[in-house]
Amino acid sequence: MNTQSVVCPICSKHIPEDAINSHLDNNCSDAGSSGAPSYKTLKPSKAKSKEAHAPVAPIFAKKEMKEHIPSSPVAGPSHSQSPALNKKRKADVFSLSTTSTKRLKDLSASAPLAERLRPKSLKDFVGHQSVIGPDSLLTSMIKAGSTGSMILWGPPGCGKTTLARLMARNTDAVFKELSATDSNISDVRAVAEEAKGVLSLSRRRTILFLDEVHRFNKAQQDIFLPFVEQGIIQLIGATTENPSFKLTNALLSRCRVFVLERLTDEDIKAIVVRAARRVASESPPEAPPQSKIMDLTGSSTAPPSSSLNNSQPQPPEPDVTQLYPQCTSEVLSSIVSLSTGDARTALSLLELVIAAPHDSDPEKILKSLRQSVSTSYDRSGDSRYDMISALHKSVRGSQASAALYWLARMLSAGEDPMYIARRMAVCASEDIGLADNHALPLAVATMQACQMIGMPECRINLAHLVSYLSEAPKSTRSYEGYKRAEEAAALDTTIPVPMMVRNAPTPLMSELGYSKGYCYNPDYAHPVTNDYLPIQFRGDVFLRKEGDMTGKTWDEAALLRWEAEENGGRPWPGRGQPNCTRP
Repeated sequence: MNTQSVVCPICSKHIPEDAINSHLDNNCSDAGSSGAPSYKTLKPSKAKSKEAHAPVAPIFAKKEMKEHIPSSPVAGPSHSQSPALNKKRKADVFSLSTTSTKRLKDLSASAPLAERLRPKSLKDFVGHQSVIGPDSLLTSMIKAGSTGSMILWGPPGCGKTTLARLMARNTDAVFKELSATDSNISDVRAVAEEAKGVLSLSRRRTILFLDEVHRFNKAQQDIFLPFVEQGIIQLIGATTENPSFKLTNALLSRCRVFVLERLTDEDIKAIVVRAARRVASESPPEAPPQSKIMDLTGSSTAPPSSSLNNSQPQPPEPDVTQLYPQCTSEVLSSIVSLSTGDARTALSLLELVIAAPHDSDPEKILKSLRQSVSTSYDRSGDSRYDMISALHKSVRGSQASAALYWLARMLSAGEDPMYIARRMAVCASEDIGLADNHALPLAVATMQACQMIGMPECRINLAHLVSYLSEAPKSTRSYEGYKRAEEAAALDTTIPVPMMVRNAPTPLMSELGYSKGYCYNPDYAHPVTNDYLPIQFRGDVFLRKEGDMTGKTWDEAALLRWEAEENGGRPWPGRGQPNCTRP
């Protein structure tokens, strides 16, 4: 009697109908056929029940199939899976996890040295002791667990971002970081909404660090006001620009401003030395090969015992030159000098030095370092106005050497010579004024020379002007006189012009009394006077006489310093004169 065959749903072999269950129980391991059935007809045993004689179609054997299908090579893992397969799958998962960790480490290793070596705790933070020192206000706030909203104002590379991250870590706050260069108010709203949920669920505050906060315009800055005022977020904004000019008054009133100065040379050196030691500990530099000494005695020296090691003092930390011979003391000093208080620049320069071969010529390294550093002069930032102020004040103080230095600094950095010439034209009238009437014509001529000649030759014209103005006698009588007159004019802008000095171009105006009683001075052989000022200011003197010291300050300490530093220790000749006596 021929038995019909069915197709196994697992291995797709043709199996006799009455043997399909046994075939599935054996995990499809028994023989089958893809063509004609190769199973012999199995005769049922007499001891078996009738149900055993009835063939069971695969479609009705759902329970059995569920129990055995997962163990097939086609199906997913199950409890009946072989140990070898389980071990293989666990190895694959571990390999995937290891690969992800390795990729993260590779990304971290590819980051610049300044990013990899950021301090992990406040005790490792270098500099700014007045702001983050043990007795500072900010340290007390951190210990209390809340920093509040603040603005960190300082030059690049002074530690603003690092300080913000450390504050978040020490206050157990959620830290969110955005940059105003690639963010907008929708990003701020998203952070604020998330901060609301975190605050209501876990009572943890959220610190939003916004780098380059001055890049947000004044309309965008208003987005912070309700969130900061309600305490939903604690804003820490970092800026290199003056907050008084770049941030709104409403935002400034809700934040404290902490000024971070440029790092000192000692701070930069400490950062560089610490970074070099840390890099050497993480990836020790190749040590020079040492000659092997053969032990002819055949005895081996036993390693020192732990008790001896514990009794010996710890060796001092190695010098940078010992770790990296190419980083000589001169190279280290150049790194400190070229960084100009910027820790990020210093660490970038150190990275270049560490990458150089150990036997590199120090002179070539120094030359490469100097070429790799660009000037930090910003024609739209505070440094521009600081330098032009230093130039102007040096001219006012008759310090020609200092004035020429600041002139050279600005021109070498690419400053527009016309900007300097215009400022010197103002200085010629403001500070030299009536003491030398040739100063202003020379300043105007220098402006014309800068327009016609241009750089680099017009630097010679500017040096001529700056030197002349520095050595010229100084007088501010006209400038101070105008300021007094300006204050008087602002008191009442409706005071009429006296009738005597009004213009009378028509007969009607003459009949109304315009110019009545006016004495035309050239018509007289003697001095005459008229009502030149309104009656409220008659008798007031706005332009004072030369030598009038009314309102001038006498500072004995400042005079003694000038006599010691500028006059060779000799007393000032003006001591004891009637108009220059000590009040």
